[in-house]
Amino acid sequence: MFNFNEKNEVLSNLSQRVVLAGLSTGEDISDSMDELEGLAEAAGAEVLGRMIQVRERPETGTYFGKGKIDELAEMCELMGADAVIFNNELSGMQLRNIEEKTGVSVLDRTILILDIFARRATSNEGKLQVELAQLKYRLPRLTGMGKSLSRTGGGIGTRGPGEKKLETDRRHIQSRIDDIKREIKEVQKARDVQRSRREKNAIPVVSLVGYTNAGKSAIMNALLKAASKEEKAVFEEDMLFATLDVSQRNIKLDSNREFILVDTVGFVSKLPHSLVQSFKSTLEEVLYSDLIVHVVDASSKDCNFNMKVTDSVLNEIKADNLPCIDVFNKMDIVKNKDELPRTDNKCIYISAKNGSGLEDLLKAVEDEIFSDTKKADLIIPYDKGSVTSWICEHCSVDKMEYRDIGTYIETYLRPADYNRLSIYFVNNK
Repeated sequence: MFNFNEKNEVLSNLSQRVVLAGLSTGEDISDSMDELEGLAEAAGAEVLGRMIQVRERPETGTYFGKGKIDELAEMCELMGADAVIFNNELSGMQLRNIEEKTGVSVLDRTILILDIFARRATSNEGKLQVELAQLKYRLPRLTGMGKSLSRTGGGIGTRGPGEKKLETDRRHIQSRIDDIKREIKEVQKARDVQRSRREKNAIPVVSLVGYTNAGKSAIMNALLKAASKEEKAVFEEDMLFATLDVSQRNIKLDSNREFILVDTVGFVSKLPHSLVQSFKSTLEEVLYSDLIVHVVDASSKDCNFNMKVTDSVLNEIKADNLPCIDVFNKMDIVKNKDELPRTDNKCIYISAKNGSGLEDLLKAVEDEIFSDTKKADLIIPYDKGSVTSWICEHCSVDKMEYRDIGTYIETYLRPADYNRLSIYFVNNK
């Protein structure tokens, strides 16, 4: 019996040589194919070339038409390719048939993304989410999967739960899926408790979202250093999907106001549905945000495309109606700011690398999430020192005086705090 807790042997250091294949029904898929190449390289593959077929609809059995499949097989043989990666999700039957026609391993975009996620996941929750997505992908394909999932190790798509043999029992896969769902629910309960505590304390939440490798983690680290004088606190690296686990940090501003900054998983076009569902609990953090900071790699030639991908994912998770600031990162290597996309949101231009624009970003965030604050003049009795301490620690204080009946404070309060502290208003004395 296959043990789903048993990990596959470590992938060899030898890179696979691959050919990319995509089908266009009339639209321009060059951006998507460029993205696929970046994903393949992130998975350790060497891209030898690409082939695109234009036709009204995919062929049921082989995705490409017969003539194009023969051409693809010849291309793989001439280039010495080990595998073909298709730009769309294929059925088990299509994977098997194309492998038989080309004589090489065949993977699709979903297998590729899941492979990268399996390599990048570090936390227990992240690993569970990836495994769940992989198993959901494999379950309906058990009878049709070919070489790509019938081996242990040795190529892209074999990380994670793996498949030691093709005839793995469907019942045990479903059982493992159920187990993982239960484990993820337990983790989600803990996150719900944290969220309830934040809401009770009325601490605003700001989520960093954006295309993978746009620099979200670098911005979080830069803001932590600028606002809280905290050195690098979250992992960052110049690679796709460096962050798979949600990171939350408290940012305290010079005005004493504070907010929770959340770093999220990067987005990519055609994000597999199974992955979106598996990471639903993680992506839900965005839904509970008071503000979304959409981070854009301003230096990317695919800047427009990347922004559309993020907007599409936000729409898919129903977060497209939340307040949003667009932050164009990596401005230190952008020659002409005027060539960047125009948006309806407030735009901030920064470089997380050299720190330029970070103060503007913090100011924009503060103005947005504390726009509902109200001016309040308070007299806090001296026996209520804990209230005075809380205001000094959490609020922006303009003036403080020690008077006969208590401490006089001029400050700004969020609605919940304004109502809670109304008994101390000067007019009530």
